[in-house]
Amino acid sequence: MSGSPVVAVLPAAGSGVRLGAGVPKAFVEVGGVPMLVRAVDGLLGSGVVDHVVVVVPAEQVHDAVGLLPGRPVTVVPGGADRTASVAAGLAATPPHAEVVLVHDAARPLTPAGVVRRVVGAVRAGAPAVVPVLPVTDTVKTVDPAGTVLSTVDRSMLRAVQTPQGFRARELRLAYASGPDPATDDAGLVEALGEPVATVAGDPLAFKVTTGWDLRIAGLLLGGAPAHPAGGARSTG
Repeated sequence: MSGSPVVAVLPAAGSGVRLGAGVPKAFVEVGGVPMLVRAVDGLLGSGVVDHVVVVVPAEQVHDAVGLLPGRPVTVVPGGADRTASVAAGLAATPPHAEVVLVHDAARPLTPAGVVRRVVGAVRAGAPAVVPVLPVTDTVKTVDPAGTVLSTVDRSMLRAVQTPQGFRARELRLAYASGPDPATDDAGLVEALGEPVATVAGDPLAFKVTTGWDLRIAGLLLGGAPAHPAGGARSTG
């Protein structure tokens, strides 16, 4: 598998409602640059990703293409949910690709080192790899009324980030046989009975979901404004 092509699927069809944006989340700017562009450039800039398949709402395909000139990128329309969008991205992935990553466009600050660690672990033989961070907060289980039932041993808990990496064959098989919708790509491979390896994640690979996350991302980039990309059309 050494030297085989690495393709990243980038689902970027989130609505951005929680960000208060009138455009899909991936088109919201962080530090003056749309998250979609930052995520694509982060993957390609890692030096281990050869091509990126970007999946956006059908009405945003033209906008996405216009944001990514000159890059080895394919832009395709997504489906009704994340599962369908990743499946659409997989269908557009070249058949000769042996390593496939699935990355969130809403993690625009993910360091290149995380991408390289994931790809390296897949090339070393792991069928599926996820970057993780230790859970530092105390975690409790509660009943429907909000009463604490127990305290979870956090020493074995990990928060999962992206990109998640896979041998292409296993990921295709997982999507062909897994539940619909799926909330975690590695979970689908796990359901096949395949082991899922972990590598060190990074705090900078956090997911921009709320206005607070957007503000933090902007501050980390030097306080540049964070707001919807002006050239993208609103989906309502």
